[in-house]
Amino acid sequence: MLGLIQAVNTHMYVTQAAGSPPIINAFQAGILQVHPVKPNTIARSIAVGNRVDGYYALRVARQSGGGACAVTDEEVVEGMKLLAETEGIFAETAGGVVIAGLRKLVSSGIIKKGELTAAFVTGAGFKTQEVIADRVHPLVIQPNLESFEEVFGKCA
Repeated sequence: MLGLIQAVNTHMYVTQAAGSPPIINAFQAGILQVHPVKPNTIARSIAVGNRVDGYYALRVARQSGGGACAVTDEEVVEGMKLLAETEGIFAETAGGVVIAGLRKLVSSGIIKKGELTAAFVTGAGFKTQEVIADRVHPLVIQPNLESFEEVFGKCA
């Protein structure tokens, strides 16, 4: 080590949908072997009941002093909503899992308020928009000023 920067104490956390939690199950059981589950969740892109990379995720979470948590489908939708309302990001359900898990970890005190935290949200909400169709009321605007003013009113 050159000693140019201080050591970083990073904790990694695994979050999965409660309807497909093979890594969470292994973490809670204190084992490194991930046993397959039958997925049952709205978070389709991560509904993989047999995670081949589960061992590595578990190892990193444990070795870093991190943790793991599962979130319900309702929490997934709330996570999507929170991210959209606070950051203007329309994420797919997997992003809702990330944000709902982060919220749960902060609420439980596992992640301290004010700690520098990075949440990886990589998928766009257009992939799973049917999940929130009953909660969102889109505005339809044609590509012209008249349509914009009709929906939002005159700007000047």
